[in-house]
Amino acid sequence: MIDAKGRATGSFGCNRFTAETRTDGDTITVRQATTTAMGCEKDAERFEGAMSRAFSGELTAAVTGRNLTLTTATGDSIALTSEPPAPLTGTTWTVISLVSGTTSSSLPEGTERKAWLTFGKDGSVRGGLGCNSFRGTAQVTGSTLTFGPAGGTKMMCPDPGMKLERALLAILDGRTTYRIDHRTLSLTSPNGEGLRAVPQE
Repeated sequence: MIDAKGRATGSFGCNRFTAETRTDGDTITVRQATTTAMGCEKDAERFEGAMSRAFSGELTAAVTGRNLTLTTATGDSIALTSEPPAPLTGTTWTVISLVSGTTSSSLPEGTERKAWLTFGKDGSVRGGLGCNSFRGTAQVTGSTLTFGPAGGTKMMCPDPGMKLERALLAILDGRTTYRIDHRTLSLTSPNGEGLRAVPQE
């Protein structure tokens, strides 16, 4: 997102960034971006490197409908699509990674896109943990989400699913800090363990 003062904010895929920009006709000049310093999985790191290199210097902008294409002087391009921010309630959030302190890691192999959360306007929360489903309460106070006791199914599953379930149950227990960066939800427990989720496709 670029605001009226030329301040660009967003995510390179894992880390968030801020940069100053200047617009002159169809040219956008991006100064060096500052980013958070979370450790990310290898594929995300490679994507972030390519994205940060492309989103710098003088870029030619072309707008078609809801699509924006930024092209560098060497011909590399970034294609962006406008989407509305995702609200906390009513969105089905698919868990895409686990976070420990400043390190983000992918989900255990075989559990990708199997864990999800949906928050209701009535303070309810339900979802899947990669193995079992659950239902409980989640009270929102400012940037804090406090999870109450949850009930759910009690199946035993192969280890990848149970490993993910144990990690998620530890995060979704009591008070967490939540943040939504446009369409990415982050939940962080007091011990630094957390998750990231995006709207279900």
